[in-house]
Amino acid sequence: MRRIDYYDDPEAPPANSIVPSANVVVVDDAGALLLIHRTDNDNWALPGGAMDLGESLVDTAVRETQEETGIVCEVTGLVGIYTDPKHVILYTSDGEARQEFSVVFTARPISGTPTPSSESRHVEWVDPDAVDGLPMDRSMRTRVEHYLSGRRAPYLG
Repeated sequence: MRRIDYYDDPEAPPANSIVPSANVVVVDDAGALLLIHRTDNDNWALPGGAMDLGESLVDTAVRETQEETGIVCEVTGLVGIYTDPKHVILYTSDGEARQEFSVVFTARPISGTPTPSSESRHVEWVDPDAVDGLPMDRSMRTRVEHYLSGRRAPYLG
């Protein structure tokens, strides 16, 4: 399956679904961020994914982080809510075109070792100064930058 992100692009397919999802800024004691090198679009990203029936969004954040990275985390706060209808994500395997709907949390690692999965080619603790040099989708970079900027209030958009 391939994932293609579009932003304010007239070539983007019209959205045909909206799925609540979570991303997680996991930060270790040294201030490094846990990032994955995605297999579906070859970009670096925060761990995260879609909410399943029967779980809370915080449960989603913890589950997705562990599935994609091997790291068990504890959610500690909120970076923001990202629901921009100009951001459409196309999944080529089934034609699903999702409107962005992601809540981004902060977290601290509890246990585990960075371990790639079917969704993550590489899992690394990345120094904040090195983030700019990584290929990253525009919307994911915005989420990371919002965290790194030290905003006092969550982003609502």
